[in-house]
Amino acid sequence: MDLRAIGMGLAFALMWSSAFTSTHIIVAQAPPLASLSFRFLISGVLGIVLALALGQSWRLNRAQWRATILFGICQNALYLGFNWVAMTTVAASVAAIIASTMPLIVGALGWIVFRERLSPLGLFGLIAGFAGVAIIMGARLQGGVDPYGLMLCVFGALALAVATLTVRGASSGRGGVLMVVGVQMLIGAAVLAVVSVLTETISVNVTPKLATAFIYTVLVPGLAATWIWFQLVGRIGAVRAATFHFLTPVFGVAIAAVVLGEPLDWHDALGVAVIAGGILAVQLSKQKAVR
Repeated sequence: MDLRAIGMGLAFALMWSSAFTSTHIIVAQAPPLASLSFRFLISGVLGIVLALALGQSWRLNRAQWRATILFGICQNALYLGFNWVAMTTVAASVAAIIASTMPLIVGALGWIVFRERLSPLGLFGLIAGFAGVAIIMGARLQGGVDPYGLMLCVFGALALAVATLTVRGASSGRGGVLMVVGVQMLIGAAVLAVVSVLTETISVNVTPKLATAFIYTVLVPGLAATWIWFQLVGRIGAVRAATFHFLTPVFGVAIAAVVLGEPLDWHDALGVAVIAGGILAVQLSKQKAVR
């Protein structure tokens, strides 16, 4: 892994983690699914326009279309949809911590369902990672965290695990990375718009804080972070790229504490450290298996 890949991974992790804080600001003043759909509409159109300007084609092959549609539904509509609704009742740091368990879920499903071999380091990482979640969530549940919001975050993490498995198929082919990013965002926008019409009442409290958070979410975690992720996977592969997810709970909790003033205690610090170590151990064990 070269210095450029490390820089891309750190930038992705920071951008990705910051989305939980900006999302929390948005959903406090606007309906979550309608806001998310509008975000994807803007990001998708921008992505496609930029892709066309760079000479990229919208003529994707059949495998690319299948992977892009699945990715758009699983990550954009399901993962982010669940999380945006959840953050109307749970803290941004909780959502960030649950989302960060995606590599652990992928590893656990591969071992339990698909009977993939798991090294002692990988097994240790799984146990440590989920133990870290238990430490944090045990304390949060006693403090009154909303169980429904927590459940939605878990469903979102499961959807993100499925989405991650489709990245390689979506990022290889004739279209181009930016074109694929734009298309999968429009797919998410369409799905969420339908659900929003059926389930939400549109009521928006327009403020400078909401506008700033929305614009930031569209451009930085929405467009830039997704583009960097596809580039990173293409450069070093999905297994190595996923290693940077171990930074999500660290950055996510820290940003929420600084920007939103969310309280932290020793349970959070210990749990985040254990989760990050567990995720790193799982990803390192996968790298050794690939070699």
